[in-house]
Amino acid sequence: MLKKSIIKLDSVWKIYKMGEVEVNALRGVSLIINQGDFVAITGASGSGKSTMMNLVGCLDLPTKGSIFLDGKDILEMNESSLAQIRGKKIGFIFQQFNLIPTLSALENVMLPLEFQDMPTDIAKKKATEILNKVDLGSRIEHLPSQLSGGEQQRVAIARSLANNPDVVLADEPTGNLDSIAGANILDLLEDLWKKEGKTIIMVTHDLKLASYAKRMVQLKDGQIIKGG
Repeated sequence: MLKKSIIKLDSVWKIYKMGEVEVNALRGVSLIINQGDFVAITGASGSGKSTMMNLVGCLDLPTKGSIFLDGKDILEMNESSLAQIRGKKIGFIFQQFNLIPTLSALENVMLPLEFQDMPTDIAKKKATEILNKVDLGSRIEHLPSQLSGGEQQRVAIARSLANNPDVVLADEPTGNLDSIAGANILDLLEDLWKKEGKTIIMVTHDLKLASYAKRMVQLKDGQIIKGG
């Protein structure tokens, strides 16, 4: 069966101007990520991983080249329609968790649903179901400060799944966790890939972590040297 391309980078350059100096963070990168892939984007510090993550997640625009999300050229979208398609298609998991400290686990997961104008009672029911799915059903009223690091990351994963995205983009998802909590998060990502058919894109400098993925894309000096 022919796999459908969900994210495509075509000869993408990202150039940052720092005063008089131009920094080529990515140099002519082409990459196709298909629906149902589990891809690790890896490389040393300064290789272009963070830039690549922002472009793959359609959080930033290329200086040159094209990026397609679900077949649509993101350069042809205005910010509002790009934010809308990104909000529905991609769930983001960050190393820092990025939970709002004054909101409970439940309220944190409800946020992206309410941004999509879902009625509060339906958002609450859906958020509760997702928190149960990540084994946090008994902790939904807790604030982030009352949760362990592993539990906070699971809330962040639940939030990323709120709009049932096709793609889950995880940036160093175990970076702030101990080895046991980290292994649990990787198991959860693997389940989302195998059992729910999510496309998982994991950005990491850790090759051991990257080995969990089905495919590894390695960057060096802004170019793909393996797995492109």
